[in-house]
Amino acid sequence: MKRLLSIFLAIFTCTSLFAQKQNAEYRYFIKKATDAVKIDGDLKELSWESAQLATDFFMILPSDTSKANIQTHVRMTYDDNNIYIAVVNEIPHKTYMVESLRRDWNFGKNDNFLLIMDTYNDLTNGFAFGLNAAGAQWDGQQYDGGPVNLSWDNKWHSQVKQYEDRWIMEAAIPFKSIRYNKKLMSWGVNFGRMDLPSTEKSSWAPVPRQFASISSAYTGELIWDAPPPSAGANVSVIPYLLGGSQKDFAGDGKQTYRKEVGGDVKVALGSALNLDLTLNPDFSQVEVDQQQTNLDRFELFFPERRQFFLENDDLFNNLGMERIRPFFSRRIGLGVPIDYGARLSGKLNKQLRIGALHINTGSAEDRGIEGQNFTVVTLQQKVFNRSNITGVFINKDATSSSQFNRNAGLEYNLASRNNLWRGKFMYYHSSTEEGAKGNNMAAAQINYNDRHWAITGQYEKVGTGYESQVGFFQRSGYSRVNGRLGYLFLPEGGRVLSHGPSFFSFAFFDQFNQSTEYTSGVMYNVEFRDKSVLSWYTAKDYIRLLTSFDPTNFTGIKLPIGSQHHWSSTGINFVSKPQSLLTYGFDSRYGGYYTGGKRLRLAANLNYRFQPYVQLGIAAEINDIDLPEENQLKDARFWLISPRVDLTLTNNLYFTTFIQYNEQIQNTNINARLQWRYKPVSDIYLVYTDNYATIDSRVKNRAIVLKMTYWGNI
Repeated sequence: MKRLLSIFLAIFTCTSLFAQKQNAEYRYFIKKATDAVKIDGDLKELSWESAQLATDFFMILPSDTSKANIQTHVRMTYDDNNIYIAVVNEIPHKTYMVESLRRDWNFGKNDNFLLIMDTYNDLTNGFAFGLNAAGAQWDGQQYDGGPVNLSWDNKWHSQVKQYEDRWIMEAAIPFKSIRYNKKLMSWGVNFGRMDLPSTEKSSWAPVPRQFASISSAYTGELIWDAPPPSAGANVSVIPYLLGGSQKDFAGDGKQTYRKEVGGDVKVALGSALNLDLTLNPDFSQVEVDQQQTNLDRFELFFPERRQFFLENDDLFNNLGMERIRPFFSRRIGLGVPIDYGARLSGKLNKQLRIGALHINTGSAEDRGIEGQNFTVVTLQQKVFNRSNITGVFINKDATSSSQFNRNAGLEYNLASRNNLWRGKFMYYHSSTEEGAKGNNMAAAQINYNDRHWAITGQYEKVGTGYESQVGFFQRSGYSRVNGRLGYLFLPEGGRVLSHGPSFFSFAFFDQFNQSTEYTSGVMYNVEFRDKSVLSWYTAKDYIRLLTSFDPTNFTGIKLPIGSQHHWSSTGINFVSKPQSLLTYGFDSRYGGYYTGGKRLRLAANLNYRFQPYVQLGIAAEINDIDLPEENQLKDARFWLISPRVDLTLTNNLYFTTFIQYNEQIQNTNINARLQWRYKPVSDIYLVYTDNYATIDSRVKNRAIVLKMTYWGNI
């Protein structure tokens, strides 16, 4: 492990130390506005006439070797309060396609325009803003050079006007809504465009086809004619009022009522650092998680959506890797109220970021849950061109006993100048009041991704005594090796955009280096020029159970510890083209299962939109498990059915009804939510929730909540 780490560190030191920015020659010179800019989509102001024009975009898809066919024209300016952007999006096909008017729409299902601003010019972190052709907003914080956390919302203003041959957008982004270095005269910037009818994706500064159009490694330069204006005093007060009632029919049957008040405060400490404070927060308006059938031996992962945890979220929830996360904020407030919390995050200087969090939760004496204190501190130092080193400390301790769990760790995140090489190396040590041994965890991952090749290698080792009570770990006392090798063919013409095979394999070993599990297989993926996708896979599996396990997670009959199981399976998946009003897709899996049994999984979804106002959809999945009778196991068949109605009556008024019928957990959930955004980032929610038993339709519990939030700036 140490030898492997030394080799990779040497490689990235040599390749990154003297690297320059990839697209530094693409420069946009932004000048201060000469008159007041009104956000109406008309572009009549004199400031737009004198602003630099960014046009002649480069195509990313279907091919990244030519200029775009669909023309886009961008202008930017600013005043003491806002950054302004105006865009003319030509549509020679005289049509546009959008999913809905809901905020944070799906990029691949909408005609849209995106702006990325790397406000520290560190090629890693930034802010993304976008609009679809119907005027619905899209915004988020960019981290790790590419991904965007769309759960982050902030105040900005926009307007879209549609014409037969173009759609025009105009937007104002307040300096108070972003974080930046006010002494820095050059930011990273890029503009991205998706034109769905022609399936053309393009960008101002060129981006290779294998990366997102707003990849920060390929941003150009936004050159200011003077230092960016200071945001000035920047305090946001976000109170809420809540009333509601709920009844537990399966318990004591009593009706309880809720009358609550609380809220958050956001304080900008300069232009690059943010302090979040919360008192008695409530997250009842957060959209329900989409349920999944779980036939695994471990819990499922669901992402964080609560507003308090979202700014600079990568400093906390991006620690670790996919299955080994030393911190997972959804562990906080699990079944108990959060009393108060504070969160500091942002830039201390151009090279150093900080994240610090402290939260106190209440107790639930009837369930034997103590109150807890949670503290997390991260310091992230940029090294070389786009890499960084992060030091981490995580603490959880009980307020009424001596129990505690602490983690300290170090991560090295690797990113080459051209983004072809990426990786992570990390080491963590945990401690508890029992002082368990084997309390270390280490992992290394390296990825290479160019136009044709996609290669991944990963190694992880978790000690038997390692424990992270505020993290997401599926197991301990193991080592794991996995790899993937893929190749992509790129035809120059015809219906197929790309196709190619990939080979994958992973294996688990116990603390004695004995094999406990492996999966090996091959997949072939075909992407068509209309953006539909067809894939096929086949795989072989082996599992030696280290704990007893019910292979249905349904019947309660378990297989014994130490039993060994082999099987093979195959499947076909398809996703239809997104341009159609009627879209659909399906997944399938058929093959062996535990104890020589068989498992068939069929899943499908069907959606129809009356753009841009109505979306109707249904997803359904059935698992049919046939197990040999001689093992005294029971066969199982269960459905997961999820119809959904999504109405976006305007850009500020949404109604969603989501039903989830889940036979595996024997529950039917109904969640209906009406949201009115009466002012920017200020909402009134009416949320109705019902849970029924799937067998006899007996009501389990029912709740209704009315909540009002207000975002006020001081």
